[in-house]
Amino acid sequence: MRGRFGRRPLLLFAILTSTQVHAACVDPAQLAHSSVGIMRHFDEAEPDVRPDLAGIRATGWYLSSRTIVTAEHVTKAMKLSTVDWKSIEILDGDHSQFVAARVQRMADGPLEKLALIELQSAVSGARSVEIRKEPLLPDEKVITYASSGGRPRLVEGRFVRFGDEGKIAGTVLLEVYEGENRFVIDHGASGAPVMDCSGRVVAVVSDIFVQTIAWASHNIRIPTAWGMPNVVSLPVRPLVEFSRAD
Repeated sequence: MRGRFGRRPLLLFAILTSTQVHAACVDPAQLAHSSVGIMRHFDEAEPDVRPDLAGIRATGWYLSSRTIVTAEHVTKAMKLSTVDWKSIEILDGDHSQFVAARVQRMADGPLEKLALIELQSAVSGARSVEIRKEPLLPDEKVITYASSGGRPRLVEGRFVRFGDEGKIAGTVLLEVYEGENRFVIDHGASGAPVMDCSGRVVAVVSDIFVQTIAWASHNIRIPTAWGMPNVVSLPVRPLVEFSRAD
């Protein structure tokens, strides 16, 4: 059985395995071109990469037309550099493009840092999102993005509480599900923005709560109980000054 959390919702794209929900409280058109899927493709010459790993897929959102925000573990898994430019694929709806990128800076977070990815060239049509400064209220409705084939889609949830102990102290704990699916935030959703009903970003998806039990030759994942948080996210207040600068 695994610990309280630790199944970060990245997607490791293996070579051998080479109902859209619209939030009622915000017009989806308002959020168009603000959040994107990001993918780093590895080649055979990439050092220190598993031979069966073709790439890393996650989610990010535009702080500006040349800056994408995501979670620190995303940039580490993608092996992005603070110096060298490396190509990433940006997926926005049915549109895909490759842009050279590197890590611009990190912003402190309670569980891990927030990563700002600098793009070598501005993305046409990219829409930046306002950052909310006020704290969320208990049971306040939020929206975030699940990943479908690398392309983010809106799902709904609620703010449960702020983490107050151990590793999760200071994090933003959410309950997000779609029907009976409590793992709707899963592979590829790392770095997704969490927004309030006015479309302002309040946090970034970092991790999910899950327990894994080995049964015969299978691992069975067990979600948290209904009414309990199942998503761990990072508050974005540290980005306020960066957004002004950009």
